[in-house]
Amino acid sequence: MPSLKWIRPEGRPKIFSIYKKITSIGRAGGNDVTIDDRAVVDHHVQIVFDGKAFNLNEVDLEADIQVNQKKKRRVRLEHGDRIDLGRSATAGVELHFSLFDEGAVDREEDDRDDDDEDPRRTRAEIVGLRRLHELSVRLMHATTMEAQLEALMDAVIDATSAGKGFLVLLEGAAPKRAEDEGNTTASGEGPALPLGPGAVEPRIAVARNLAGRSIESAVSQLSDSILRRVIETRQPLIVSDALSDTIFGRSASVMNLQLASVMCAPLLARGELLGVIYLGNDDVRGLFSEATLDVLTVFAAQASLLLQNAMLLDQLRTDRDQLEEQLHEKTFGDLIGTNPSLVEVFTKVRKVATTDISVLITGETGTGKELIAREVHRRSQRKDGPFVVVNCGAIPENLMESELFGHVRGAFTGAIATRSGKFQQASGGTLFLDEIGEMPVGLQVKLLRALQERVVNKVGDAKAERVDIRVIAATNRTLEEEIKKGAFREDLYYRLNVVNLHLPPLRERGDDTVLLAKFLLSKYADELNPKVKGFTPNALIAIRKYEWPGNVRQLENRIKKAIVLCDKTLVGPEDLDLFPETLASIMTLATAREEFQRRYILEVLERNNGNRTKTARDLGVDPRTIFRYLERESDAPAPGSGEGSDQ
Repeated sequence: MPSLKWIRPEGRPKIFSIYKKITSIGRAGGNDVTIDDRAVVDHHVQIVFDGKAFNLNEVDLEADIQVNQKKKRRVRLEHGDRIDLGRSATAGVELHFSLFDEGAVDREEDDRDDDDEDPRRTRAEIVGLRRLHELSVRLMHATTMEAQLEALMDAVIDATSAGKGFLVLLEGAAPKRAEDEGNTTASGEGPALPLGPGAVEPRIAVARNLAGRSIESAVSQLSDSILRRVIETRQPLIVSDALSDTIFGRSASVMNLQLASVMCAPLLARGELLGVIYLGNDDVRGLFSEATLDVLTVFAAQASLLLQNAMLLDQLRTDRDQLEEQLHEKTFGDLIGTNPSLVEVFTKVRKVATTDISVLITGETGTGKELIAREVHRRSQRKDGPFVVVNCGAIPENLMESELFGHVRGAFTGAIATRSGKFQQASGGTLFLDEIGEMPVGLQVKLLRALQERVVNKVGDAKAERVDIRVIAATNRTLEEEIKKGAFREDLYYRLNVVNLHLPPLRERGDDTVLLAKFLLSKYADELNPKVKGFTPNALIAIRKYEWPGNVRQLENRIKKAIVLCDKTLVGPEDLDLFPETLASIMTLATAREEFQRRYILEVLERNNGNRTKTARDLGVDPRTIFRYLERESDAPAPGSGEGSDQ
């Protein structure tokens, strides 16, 4: 915390902590910093913190202000700046600005001299109480657990004069988040610490320095031996001179890091160890005392309370999401539609969901393949198990094997810990392989073995692990064509495609498009723009006519955009970017009938292997009708070879 040091002509300097956004300085008693000197006017200057820097501003136009021997009326303060107030040949007040706490107490406390108490302990306790009060104020304004933990660590570092601080959580001691194998940040997604085989896997949730900034590569700055001792004993610990310490001095991490002062305290809640607060200063030996350890213990209790509340909130959110999922199940789970092609898919889902049979879901991008996969899982006997999604098109080829099957520590560069793959994570539940057509051919062999034998091997490990999973795959590609090109293995195709669920594109679902549009508008209108109540008739016609190449995903995004930008009560076609030139032209009834007849005749002709006589007999028409349609099909020759095929 910044401070001002008043260099007095007599007696020791007086120090004032700068802890408010606006700190007033003057002779009057109502100022935050009162300087009883005739050279200072009643309201002389103020120090304003704008969120990034501290600025000195004049208050009284007649007041004399100098910063570093130069007259100033407004200046950004830097560490070590000298401020002279009322400076003249005979009188003036000399102040020194510091970005760090000089260890002072309040004005009245500064003059107190109690021989019966240890001044260092008294000072530490008072500073700790003040920081705890300031922390309580900050916590009331912090809206996320991450912000609260960062505020707590900043307060701990400030109160103990540490150079850096780390909040280390044990696995499962905080709400789950996506794992990050890279550098740690203050977001709670830091990497695991290698404490050795069989050790509990801690993770760095917050890493902060004295300046209140996050520390990159935080794992490399911690001593695993000191951290392990606190985890094992569950007792606080002070290491005054790490390099000379009889217990830790020979530790490789201590010697490599050239550590000086280290202090740690466990985070305990109801007898359970949640994590550790780890503080260090690499420049000063013997910095921490029993008094500062007492202060740290108080903050550790506060951190434990925050983590407990976060875990409870996370559980409540999980319960709420599960309840909302049940309440929002409409029509068929999360899918809406009455088109016969889609209803047929729903019927198949009901039948295959209760089995462990492999399912391949096909359809264009944005048709809802993952929603169907989730519905199969939700209706299966594995519904209480995990549903793990793997996007085969989003994972780099060199990482895909590790992502699917896991790896052991040291298997490759960057493998700092043993990690399970998606197959192990999905054991007891369902593994959804999205965009399976993007999987490299070399990995398809290993995938086929895993599907056939239900065993996998981590990268770098010869030991096979048995997994109990159901596999659902999806693709927007035509895998039969990929097989012909050699881009997909035929044996894997037949292993995955036991039952095929083909989702029709939105342009073929008829009135479902309008039904979906109305549902999506009611879903998002209250959140994004309550003024919007519905669609104009022309908007509904345009929605029905447009072919929606991006399918449901495109429709959803267009409606969100229209709701946000619309200034009217009803959304029009222009709000959806559906202009006449983007819509398919409407055919006359005669043209539509002719087009349908042409397609249907060609379909029956193909089923009859090009036999036009049999086709005419099946359709109940004169064979010359078939010839007439074939003559019109200039761009698509008839699948027969002429009269010789009519046998």
